[in-house]
Amino acid sequence: METPAQIDFQGMAPNQAARDGIARHLVQLESRFGRITACRVLIKGPGEHHQKGGAYEVSIHLAMPHSRDVNVAHTPRNDERYSDLAFAIGDAFRRARRQLQDRVRRLQRQVKHHEPAPAGRVARIDPSGEFGFISTTDGREVYFHRNSVLNSAFARLKPGAAVAFAEEDGEKGPQASTVRLLGKHIVP
Repeated sequence: METPAQIDFQGMAPNQAARDGIARHLVQLESRFGRITACRVLIKGPGEHHQKGGAYEVSIHLAMPHSRDVNVAHTPRNDERYSDLAFAIGDAFRRARRQLQDRVRRLQRQVKHHEPAPAGRVARIDPSGEFGFISTTDGREVYFHRNSVLNSAFARLKPGAAVAFAEEDGEKGPQASTVRLLGKHIVP
């Protein structure tokens, strides 16, 4: 780091173990993500209004070259793990690491792309009203049960209705585990 980390303690006495832990976390971040030009860590001790312990709040601001700043200022409430100072510091640095990982992935265009759900049309509904079949775009038929139709839309399904579905292997071949009615339910 170009400048030493600025560590402020509020509502508590300065703590050398916390300083050492922060230094270790910073070395790990720098070895993985490059040079950190400045770092400010604010540790707020448990408030005096708490009868038993309370949660530490840890805020981190990291400055890196090319305006890559990282800010972590979120401490979940009502989580007893945050009454441990080492855990609170570690969690804040895990959040900072995750922000840096996400930023690197975006820069390297390694963002996850989700495949769209397969789509098809209702081929037919069994007269019993318990199941039906979807005709897929590749010419297959996929079984579905009324319980797999989302939003209680089974009664609105008619042959020709456009649906999206999640396919899985069933005992007797492909089946749809979830079926979602798409757009208008009027068959052209």
